[in-house]
Amino acid sequence: MAKRTTLQLWDLWYPQAGATGVPFARGRMDATDILLVHAAPPYLTVEVRSDKGSRLAYSRDLPKTADRPIARLTRKGNRVVRLDLWPTKKDIGQLVILPGGEVGVLMEWWNAEDGSEWRWQVEFYNHR
Repeated sequence: MAKRTTLQLWDLWYPQAGATGVPFARGRMDATDILLVHAAPPYLTVEVRSDKGSRLAYSRDLPKTADRPIARLTRKGNRVVRLDLWPTKKDIGQLVILPGGEVGVLMEWWNAEDGSEWRWQVEFYNHR
């Protein structure tokens, strides 16, 4: 019998658009305390829920910390912290969410020292 994986729902909002904010990405994934976000907006509101709907963590209006293409969201208890960065070798293998909510695994990352260009590979896997 296959082992059931614990899942989480990460819901990311851009709180400063429109009257009440707009959805940025919503993804269901294996449980994690770290989620990389591609092209995150200047502010993010983040809610993490269990597969059964219990709120696990929430943080509002997390500001961009640097001009980088990836934000690392780290769940610390019932809060989430944000750090915008260039991924390093330690980020390879982490889950990454794209705008809209598709979730994959960061397989490779390279960037120029001056930040003028970068190349990356993400693997996506789905099953029914």
